[in-house]
Amino acid sequence: MEPTGYRRGKEVPFTKVGAVSSFLHFVLGGSRSGKSRHAEALAVASGMSVCFVATYATEMIDEEMRGRIAQHRSRRPSHWSTRENRFDLQNQVLESENTLLLVDSVTLWLSYHLMQRRTPETILADLEKSLQIARELGRAVILVSDEVGMGLVPLTQEGRIFCDLCGSANQLMTRYATKVEIIVAGLPWILKGGP
Repeated sequence: MEPTGYRRGKEVPFTKVGAVSSFLHFVLGGSRSGKSRHAEALAVASGMSVCFVATYATEMIDEEMRGRIAQHRSRRPSHWSTRENRFDLQNQVLESENTLLLVDSVTLWLSYHLMQRRTPETILADLEKSLQIARELGRAVILVSDEVGMGLVPLTQEGRIFCDLCGSANQLMTRYATKVEIIVAGLPWILKGGP
């Protein structure tokens, strides 16, 4: 039985559109694995203008998370644009012409939409539509997500729904991605695509 939201299908590669390379680079890893730093380094190395999409809802912030956000902000180049408190991924992909869109993290984006009482199916449909738009318009996108499926099965129904959603979303992004890396202890392992 396939996970919810996952469909087998032929992968459609991204292409070079005009002078801008289009790609979807998917970076995943566990908590504090180094995935955000790696994604930021990829964005810098691209030489493109970068729009950083921070997917944490700042109205739900506590002191510890405030510190984490400050640490992340201090690492990013000052010339990058940053979008906070926007969860309309499709529109952000549409708006990203000639700009690399760095989304960190898809896991928090999924969590936000679950907390809005949306179903996993509608969330995955929105994610897939965003991926399709990125491919069709030739956008440059780096997506960061947590690998949550390597631990114990959560005790609560809500926890299991969230883990299932994350796993299905990660598989969906892998299908669309031109390159997939998992970060373990700060080291990238290529799962799909070339160097």
